[in-house]
Amino acid sequence: MKKIEEANKIVMNRFVEFINTADEKLAEELICQNAIFYVPGQPEPMRGPVGYLTIINMMRSGFPDIQWALEDIVAESDKVAARFIMRGTHQGSFFGAPPTGKSIVVQAMNFYCLSDGQIIEEHGQPDFLALLQQIGAVPTL
Repeated sequence: MKKIEEANKIVMNRFVEFINTADEKLAEELICQNAIFYVPGQPEPMRGPVGYLTIINMMRSGFPDIQWALEDIVAESDKVAARFIMRGTHQGSFFGAPPTGKSIVVQAMNFYCLSDGQIIEEHGQPDFLALLQQIGAVPTL
């Protein structure tokens, strides 16, 4: 099993390169055509490389300089749990909030299922409350 888990960690590090560049070739390489991505606030999951690029482009529309850093990773068999830190500057409209120029630092906890070196499923849990508070769209408590 160790071999599969180490291979999945390598895939996840390449995945970070993909989400930070939105490189379509990497998307095709790392994401299964039938992959399913559950996104908070979306009634239906996104699908395949095109669906994941849609997620990235949605984030980049509000934060054109957004970058993700993989802080923690736990791999067991075909499952991976990853904690990311997203950093960016609010330079475009995001969920109805006009650009503020404010910087964000937001965590995300995501859970993945991989098969044959590709991501086949993701349950993403970014801390949208913290993000919206940091851009002033939601009051802090």
